[in-house]
Amino acid sequence: MSELPLTRRAVFMRTMPIMGANVAAPLMGLVDLAVIGNTGQTGAIAAVALGTLVFNMLYWSLGFLRMGATALAAQADGAGQPGAVRAVLYRALILAGGFGLIFIAAQWPLREAALALFSAGPDVAADTRAYTDARIWGAPAALAGFAVYGWLSGLGLTGRALVLQIALNLANAALSVWFVFGLDWGVAGVAGASALAQWLHLALAAVVIAGVLRARGRAAPERIFDRAGLVRLFAVNRDLFVRTLALLAGFYWFNEASLREGADVLAGNAILLQYIAISAFVLDAFAHVAEAETGRAAGARDWARLKRAFRLTSELALGGALLLTLAFLVFGEAFILAMTSDPAARETALSALVFCALVPLIGAPSW
Repeated sequence: MSELPLTRRAVFMRTMPIMGANVAAPLMGLVDLAVIGNTGQTGAIAAVALGTLVFNMLYWSLGFLRMGATALAAQADGAGQPGAVRAVLYRALILAGGFGLIFIAAQWPLREAALALFSAGPDVAADTRAYTDARIWGAPAALAGFAVYGWLSGLGLTGRALVLQIALNLANAALSVWFVFGLDWGVAGVAGASALAQWLHLALAAVVIAGVLRARGRAAPERIFDRAGLVRLFAVNRDLFVRTLALLAGFYWFNEASLREGADVLAGNAILLQYIAISAFVLDAFAHVAEAETGRAAGARDWARLKRAFRLTSELALGGALLLTLAFLVFGEAFILAMTSDPAARETALSALVFCALVPLIGAPSW
């Protein structure tokens, strides 16, 4: 693929499906919350919200499964090594499945440690345990989905990644409605729906992967447990894991510092964090394309193309960041007023809006 011209339009068109997938990714938790919310059980709503947060923390900490697969698949593809491309996928799937099985085996201490971080009452804690106990069985499939998403992105097949994400959300929504309203399974029902949807998503991903590999011709993969390949995989993922822990620590510190300042400050800052999430949906998409394109150029040892990939993705990302900053400045106040009616929370959020609006521009280079 390295012989195809790399243009701004090509980069932009690859970015769009990733933005769509990024927006669709958090919808599983929102669907669970919406379905259980319509049961009218306040404690159940709180439990699903808390359980969703627990799984977001667990899964986000392993985001390197996606990023590592993207970089290594792109480099192998650029180098014209179809066997290495296959090996990257298989190693990533084995690693993801291993972590998923560890989560299942360690579900009790993980669950109790997570609950210890929050001040949940007995009823909410019991429902949260029911949620985590059911949803944890989808962990191997969920993490394998990260690897598949990264591998497809590394090969430039971002449209297929978006299709898989949409299919996952549709399956989750349909199963959640059936399990809660049809079978009356409550909190465990929405969690079980999420777990089953993850496995159905992985089955569909297997079909997509088979089609991709068939289109690329027959090629025997490298030895899956080749020492050099495994060392490289773990070296890349180690660095990404440390980066993710630092990011999570930053968010934890920010929320904890906000809480020490009072509930109003925490509420106001929680609204401002939505701007960070929106920025991530957009800028992460450019980052994914940058990983894939620079990785492919590096694999092909095409240094002119690597520089062009770096320049084009950076230009477009900075352009997107500028548009985000302008949108936050123009529409930010209206968004804050719509998000909360509490005067103190509004005042807190509005007082820091300008600083928050600058985050996309300041943060674009890190993405």
